[in-house]
Amino acid sequence: METVFWESPFVLDPPPAAVERHGDVDLHVPTGDGRHPAVVVVHGVPGPPEAPDARDWPLYQGYGALLAEAGVLAAIPRLTVASPDDLYTVAARVNAAAELLRADPRVDPDRLGLWFFSGAGLLLGDWLRDPPAWLRGVAATYPLLAPLPGWPPVDPRFRPMDALDLPTDQDATTASGPASPDDADVSTPRSEAASPDSERVNAPQPDATSPDGANVDAAHAEGAAGPTLVLTRAGRERPEVAPTIEAFTVVARRRGIPLRVVDVPNGQHGFDALDHSEESRAAVRTARDTLLNLLTAP
Repeated sequence: METVFWESPFVLDPPPAAVERHGDVDLHVPTGDGRHPAVVVVHGVPGPPEAPDARDWPLYQGYGALLAEAGVLAAIPRLTVASPDDLYTVAARVNAAAELLRADPRVDPDRLGLWFFSGAGLLLGDWLRDPPAWLRGVAATYPLLAPLPGWPPVDPRFRPMDALDLPTDQDATTASGPASPDDADVSTPRSEAASPDSERVNAPQPDATSPDGANVDAAHAEGAAGPTLVLTRAGRERPEVAPTIEAFTVVARRRGIPLRVVDVPNGQHGFDALDHSEESRAAVRTARDTLLNLLTAP
């Protein structure tokens, strides 16, 4: 019998962290004294109606432990979405989880990050439009970055592309056209010429042969307006999701949004639970470490 996604094990096996349940928020607590950087882990939405609380999935418990292992206090709020109207509620819960962390005496209130997964990518726009000073970095792993065709109307607030403040339709049109070197199929590894604020962060891989294979320093981009976004792209992404990621990436680069891109050429949507390969494990570690560098940068 095939294992359902929410029962699939995480691709890494970090040591379990102490977990505190505070109502609808779980805290994964690192060891050690002093104030820690912190991250709100925003699990994918909407989940299957028959699935248990996402905080109990091995995938998100694994991410909580992985962050705690690195000295980060992770908060995972319980989020439920049945229709686009529920996005207002879950957005408020993400903000409340961040404030819960900032009020915790174990947390450095000026060193927080957010990590969005799958459909929770629709919540990214709020943090791109008006990032608070304490937000040091944002990560998004196989995110949905635009509502899917056939959905009921969705408030522009939950269209992250709109948060890039496009002056005309030209950027969005070019994003799907053939002229830009950034417009390669997301299933293929790339060696793009990136701006200083837009760099690929290559996960260490045994067979990596790309000429841009060196890891980059993930410190906050100098002079960047707003937090750096650590974007993990699955090469075998779902066909309805891949165009939203590609269009967003192209336009974000054009608008000067600081990006650190982690590509998983052979990964599928949910690779961190479905594809137990060294490539997957390296990509998850790289995304975690890149976000950690942003949180701890001077």
